[in-house]
Amino acid sequence: MINVGVIGYGYWGPNIVRNFTQIKETKVSCICDQSPDRINQAQESFPFINTSTNEDDIFSSDDIQAVAIVTPVSTHFELAKKALEHDKHVFVEKPFTANVAQAEELIALADQKGLKIMVDHTFIFTGAVQKIKEVIDNDDLGDLNYYDSTRVSLGLFQHDVNVIWDLAPHDFSIMDYVIKNKPIAIQAQGAAHFENGYENIAYITVYFENNLIGHINANWLSPVKVRTTLIGGQKKILVWDDLKPDEKIKIYDRGVHVESKEGIHKLLVEYRSGDMWSPRIEHQEALKKELEYFVHCIEQDERPINDGRAGLRVVQMLELTDQSLKNDGKLIEVRATQWVSRTYE
Repeated sequence: MINVGVIGYGYWGPNIVRNFTQIKETKVSCICDQSPDRINQAQESFPFINTSTNEDDIFSSDDIQAVAIVTPVSTHFELAKKALEHDKHVFVEKPFTANVAQAEELIALADQKGLKIMVDHTFIFTGAVQKIKEVIDNDDLGDLNYYDSTRVSLGLFQHDVNVIWDLAPHDFSIMDYVIKNKPIAIQAQGAAHFENGYENIAYITVYFENNLIGHINANWLSPVKVRTTLIGGQKKILVWDDLKPDEKIKIYDRGVHVESKEGIHKLLVEYRSGDMWSPRIEHQEALKKELEYFVHCIEQDERPINDGRAGLRVVQMLELTDQSLKNDGKLIEVRATQWVSRTYE
């Protein structure tokens, strides 16, 4: 049995607590939040779990082996570092940290102590993204040409980060999980329409090896919620609409075939219009699957796919995006010497 302490009971915290209570190998020993109102809510929903407004009650407890940090990103480093220093495994909400240096320090500390870090990249545990990875790994789409994501809605405005740090981690983590090509450059433009100075609209372009291009439209000001991703390959094109209750993924056997005839300026274009099909997707709450995997990695001493290094790669992309944004959309190179690589097949 792994005893868990949960720090943060705001928007996402109740989901973390609920799912941990449904996993037979875990017990939530304490819920902590600095807000008395949120503590009252936690006590009403989970009267059998101890509560506190002081996170040190979790860090100092010898009975707690793992800590879930579900707080604003500006607090992640300090809380995660304290947890690791007290020999506790860490599950931390995305994005991992507020900057690369913080992420690197936490990874080094976890490695030194033999502890696990898992970053809450929930989307990679959805049935849809699992199916997308399977389709790409099986070469059903062929060599990839583009990844195009629209992630817009009216809202939840964050008080400490812009729309990039709020929404883009989803797509950066998905790209990192399903795309084998390495990123080589990034470019971003955006706008802040309110006095807090944080961009609420942003357009991000990621350039990968082998002429693959990725694009993310992130927007807090849309009157409608859209969560649509297109992944185009040389063979087929995949469309993922995450808001659809059924047939979230459709694969189209449609595209173009171009041949050069009588010189490079005379091109023969053939349009291919084949079948469309929607593969079966596993329906299970992604967060529960992720937390079960967290427990498995602790018990079996395995390195999570969404470990600290995966979180670091996302933070690296976020920092580079901010650099481009602050330099009027300048193209920023992803330097190979600075990139924390994974195993690219």
